[in-house]
Amino acid sequence: MRANFTQLYLHYVWATWDRLPLITPDIQKLVYAAILKECEQLKCTVIAIGGIEDHIHLLTGFPVTISVSDLIKQIKGSSSHFINHEIKPGGFFKWQGSYAAFTVSYDAIDNVAHYIRNQAVHHQQKSIISAWELTLPVDIKGD
Repeated sequence: MRANFTQLYLHYVWATWDRLPLITPDIQKLVYAAILKECEQLKCTVIAIGGIEDHIHLLTGFPVTISVSDLIKQIKGSSSHFINHEIKPGGFFKWQGSYAAFTVSYDAIDNVAHYIRNQAVHHQQKSIISAWELTLPVDIKGD
């Protein structure tokens, strides 16, 4: 093999500060757009993004040029900065410091992407994936 080859997929979950319902319908698409833009700059391929008012799920092809913690730090930092300075100056938007990250096999990508894109429905129906809930840090639980 003459070139490096990686096939890494990660599912990330992180919450708003104190799980406050800060991702309101009027800014949800803008929050997602800010996350997508930062992922693009970090050479991170977004497969799916979704969430509800108090947390975000993100599925990406993971680049080997950055660590998981640095990627999340950049995404969370740039999106909260964008919301606080461009969308709602003088408002309050903040992410919790913690996050969860899960590896995803190639064969599971479609199922995980479907789950992420349909977060509102899953939460209304309480059809969340309990195995993921059990592994989340205390301040992210409830997803």
